[in-house]
Amino acid sequence: MSFLTATHLNKSYHVGTERLHVLRDLDLSVGRGEMVAVVGASGVGKSTLLHLLGGLDRLDSGSVCVGEHDISMLAEPALVAFRNAHIGFVFQFHHLLPEFSALENAEMPLRIARVAPAEARARATAILQRLGLGDRLMHRPGMLSGGEQQRVAVARALVTGPTVLLADEPTGDLDEQTADTLHGLLREMHRERQLSSVIATHNLRLAASCDRVLRLEGGHLIEAQRLEE
Repeated sequence: MSFLTATHLNKSYHVGTERLHVLRDLDLSVGRGEMVAVVGASGVGKSTLLHLLGGLDRLDSGSVCVGEHDISMLAEPALVAFRNAHIGFVFQFHHLLPEFSALENAEMPLRIARVAPAEARARATAILQRLGLGDRLMHRPGMLSGGEQQRVAVARALVTGPTVLLADEPTGDLDEQTADTLHGLLREMHRERQLSSVIATHNLRLAASCDRVLRLEGGHLIEAQRLEE
């Protein structure tokens, strides 16, 4: 059964005097517990798609539903609240706050949601430990490796207990061995939490490990028959 659905999604941008159509009447259905990879050339619209699925950007027409909620119909305050509670984002660049520790970065979404400080700290500590960062809790981002920083970003994305995980080139800035480790952790967390996950990636090993692989071309998603470097 579908949990995350996009129906007749359209998105375009003005570029000078021209209008660039990025997504055209796009449909997507992701089941609960399913991990879907989206591949495609740079600039084809993978990031745009994830931003629309997660309510970070507004679509021109169509709908995006998470469970029974059509988030494309939500007013901005309600959308922000829903997004913070139900959708986790991981980006290629971690966007950690450099002046805060790994623990403080991971618990930030809970503090913003006004979760009690003790509970926020306990939940952030637990997920960081689960991701192998139990001995790095008080380290600031500048004291962490690239892979460790990205694991903090994963913890931050999942600490609120979202039902949907959206990851945009999560390993694009990592070396091959570190990327493989992060792949494994993402898959484990996805399975444990029965997430609906969409991973935009150029990494074909990560794509091949997903339940389905879709290719974004010409504003549409098509089933990828094979993966080629």
